[in-house]
Amino acid sequence: MSDILSEFHLVALVGLVGGVFLGLAARMGRFCTLGAIEDALYGNSTVRLRMWGVAIGASVIGSFGLMQAGLLDGADTYYLSVHWLPYASIVGGLVFGYGMALAGNCGYGAIARLGGGDLRSFVIVLVMGVSTYVVLSGPLAPLRAALFPQEPVITAIPPGIAHQLGALTGLSVNGIGMAIGGLILLGSISHRPLLEQPKYILWALVVAAGVLIGWAGTAWVARTGFETLPVVSHSFAAPLGESILWWMTGSARPLSFAVGSVAGVWTGAFIGSMIKGHFRWEACEDPRELRRQIIGAALMGAGAVIAIGCSIGQGLTAFSVLAFSAPLTFAAIFAGAALGLRQLIMGFQPAE
Repeated sequence: MSDILSEFHLVALVGLVGGVFLGLAARMGRFCTLGAIEDALYGNSTVRLRMWGVAIGASVIGSFGLMQAGLLDGADTYYLSVHWLPYASIVGGLVFGYGMALAGNCGYGAIARLGGGDLRSFVIVLVMGVSTYVVLSGPLAPLRAALFPQEPVITAIPPGIAHQLGALTGLSVNGIGMAIGGLILLGSISHRPLLEQPKYILWALVVAAGVLIGWAGTAWVARTGFETLPVVSHSFAAPLGESILWWMTGSARPLSFAVGSVAGVWTGAFIGSMIKGHFRWEACEDPRELRRQIIGAALMGAGAVIAIGCSIGQGLTAFSVLAFSAPLTFAAIFAGAALGLRQLIMGFQPAE
């Protein structure tokens, strides 16, 4: 495509730019999966949970807008090209959510915290990346494939909410998608505490922009280039392992969107922490805490592979194309995180 930048460089650059958006939102907008769940359950505040709704609604509108403009084909996305297994979404989501509570953040959150100087998150990133590949293509891959096979869709209608409704009603799939996205956005934004803090709305929209940059950029490269590159957007499970492999074997393997995405989140988080004056080196002083984080990271890697995505991959990116798997996986992640938080905070003591 270019004498200077190959298609691999271009998709990595797309991932880098979108990742910076996500990293800035994490550090400056407090956009965090576990933090939003913890606020809702124990902080008597749903502001950050509604931020997720704003990000999801805006990304759904934008994704189907790209489809309407001919800039994205939903069937090309992985979430709409594999057969959906509801039990995989439930099991994987529960395992991921529980692991997230034990670790103290998800893969995306760990990268963002690492950008702020938290060395404990470096351990989470490494363990989660390795765990993902152990289950994805390592020793546990045959067992995972037997229990949770990821088979390509053989029907003409992708496993997406808008696509199925369009087939049933004969209405425009893209119109249905944008309408659903609008309802999610309106339902999330119509909350006085959130409206009183417009900066959170802004950062949620920045997150949505990061997802849309991924879809639009990789779709453009796939459409105009010669390499067979996937149409993807942000997720932070397998990309952690892929980034680790690239840093070890970069002279023998090409750059990818995943490597750029992970680097972008770290970069954005570092910039955001410097702007806010929050950057400081932190390390783990409690072996029990480190053990809990390692176990949690390992569970997150396995859960994300089973569910085909993490809190960002399923909870935001898959949601943006209204894949069937997204709402169920997100609910399972919430339930798993709630269970883990209860164990950590209350020790499973019976309510009085």
